[in-house]
Amino acid sequence: MNLILFGPPAAGKGTQAKKLVAERGFIQLSTGDMLRAARSSGTELGLKVAGIMDSGALVSDEIVIALIEEQLDLHPEAPGFIFDGFPRTVAQAKALDAALERRGAQVHSVIRLKVDEPALIARIAKRFEDEGRADDNPESFKIRLDAYNRQTAPLLPLYAAQNKLSEVDGMAPVEAVSAAISKVIEGAAQLASKG
Repeated sequence: MNLILFGPPAAGKGTQAKKLVAERGFIQLSTGDMLRAARSSGTELGLKVAGIMDSGALVSDEIVIALIEEQLDLHPEAPGFIFDGFPRTVAQAKALDAALERRGAQVHSVIRLKVDEPALIARIAKRFEDEGRADDNPESFKIRLDAYNRQTAPLLPLYAAQNKLSEVDGMAPVEAVSAAISKVIEGAAQLASKG
């Protein structure tokens, strides 16, 4: 079972992914984590990533796909993968489909955590006041939210056309979100077993 989790920053993707890893044994592939791990690995690919990141440039789709393919090959027995922070563009979605297809796999379900953006911004502003986390600065958060909306908007119709897109209320309590995600996964598993 391969899932893509979509949702803006602070929507709870990380929390839900951790629960799926703990409860179902899925492997979470977070592009940010993979880039940091590659950077510190000292491998040829890792050195390349370090050079790009140090220059402030964006890591190319080819490198990100290579990192994902490396993880797919390292965990062939995994019950599933959660793609977190990837794909961000239609080109990346197509590259991911091709990488999975070469391994006889596919994306089974795309789960979008829908949030009330003004409420999310208010939540972040309060957390920034209480905890002072730099990445919770309300102004920079609005920029990240806008970037997320611009990047993922073209992907939603793509996955909807494949009947893979499900939406879950990301503003619900954590356990209710988990239950809704489990329901989506069970439905996708039933479809996959028939196909």
